[in-house]
Amino acid sequence: MKVLGAGALAAVLAALSMLGPFSIDAYLPAFPNIQATLNATPIEVQQSLTFYMLSFAGMVLWHGALSDAFGRRNVILVSLAMFAVGTLGCAAAHTVHYLWVFRILQGVSSGAGVVVGRAIIRDLYEDAAAARLLSMVTMIFSIAPAIAPILGGWVVTLFDWRAIFLALLAYSVLLFIYCYRRLPETLPKEKRHPFNPRFLLRNYTEILRSPLFHLKSGVVALNFAGLFLYISSAPVFLPQHLGLGASQFGWLFIPSVSGIFLGALAANRIAGKMAFSRQIAIGFCFLVTASAFNVCYHLLQPPALPWSVAPIFFYTFGMSVVAPAATLLALDLFPHIRGTVASCQSFATTLLGAVVAGVIAPFLSHSALWLAAGQMAFSASALVLWLTSRYYRSMLLRHPGR
Repeated sequence: MKVLGAGALAAVLAALSMLGPFSIDAYLPAFPNIQATLNATPIEVQQSLTFYMLSFAGMVLWHGALSDAFGRRNVILVSLAMFAVGTLGCAAAHTVHYLWVFRILQGVSSGAGVVVGRAIIRDLYEDAAAARLLSMVTMIFSIAPAIAPILGGWVVTLFDWRAIFLALLAYSVLLFIYCYRRLPETLPKEKRHPFNPRFLLRNYTEILRSPLFHLKSGVVALNFAGLFLYISSAPVFLPQHLGLGASQFGWLFIPSVSGIFLGALAANRIAGKMAFSRQIAIGFCFLVTASAFNVCYHLLQPPALPWSVAPIFFYTFGMSVVAPAATLLALDLFPHIRGTVASCQSFATTLLGAVVAGVIAPFLSHSALWLAAGQMAFSASALVLWLTSRYYRSMLLRHPGR
């Protein structure tokens, strides 16, 4: 099998990572249509997103361990096949409860690309090269959240919500064919670990007992939660607060994804030119300033375009500057089990996303000010975790035995 170059590898890993945002964002404009077709309540349709996120979070904890034991490529291929089955079931669902079941199957399988992709990058590249490739993946991947709700809005307007899932099915089948033919195995058999309860328990215990892991993973998770608060609130925030229709979801997603893309581009360009700590500090300047401006604006003015969505661009820019460095710092805490570390890291991000979608967003989405305050709380909490991790690490260096 011909080895993929860095650009081609970044493209295929980004395409795998896109399964998640496509599964979440593409059907958001179709919520009213799904509700009418399946005779469901708004809460029941919203819970299809919550069940997806919970199953995603639960299984993402295992994708990395499975790839450490059975190989990166095998886990990705099996997950793509499962995702295709779940997507076909969603398209054929005749009640909201069947939709829940197949959304769970989608969630169980769609996280493999994100988790295993990070492990593949760290298998092949070190330090600055890994940071550049990870940011390149983010740049390509960032297209998905921008185009998914826009395409979903067009599809549900021209056809119906089932066509969204049929398009996802075609995407997953094409991706499976390409990965089967071209995706290399980056973890040889002699470097794999046994998949048994005692070994797994030891690995997970080692990771979960590390305060630095929780602190550094929490930075990424909380920053993402500040964005996901708006994504999961989009079916309320855009129509009710900004008066936009199903085909106008780009007002939220284009600024947010533009920020992700440009932030990842900036991270790519500065990789190797400055310390990760300085890169993260620059990112937090954008995050905190954007979320503070968002709160101040909505304290003084009613929701309005473009001011209610403009801060999202600067927030996501900062988020994308912080994320590659913080992710690699967490992975490097346990270099012998990077797949399992990537799973735990993604689990933290996704579990918090599920809580945001199922609890926090419904609670805050009635007010644009409350949404802005929620985002500021997430970014401020992430900053506290980062500063704490810096202090804790310096303390360990001064007192290695503690």
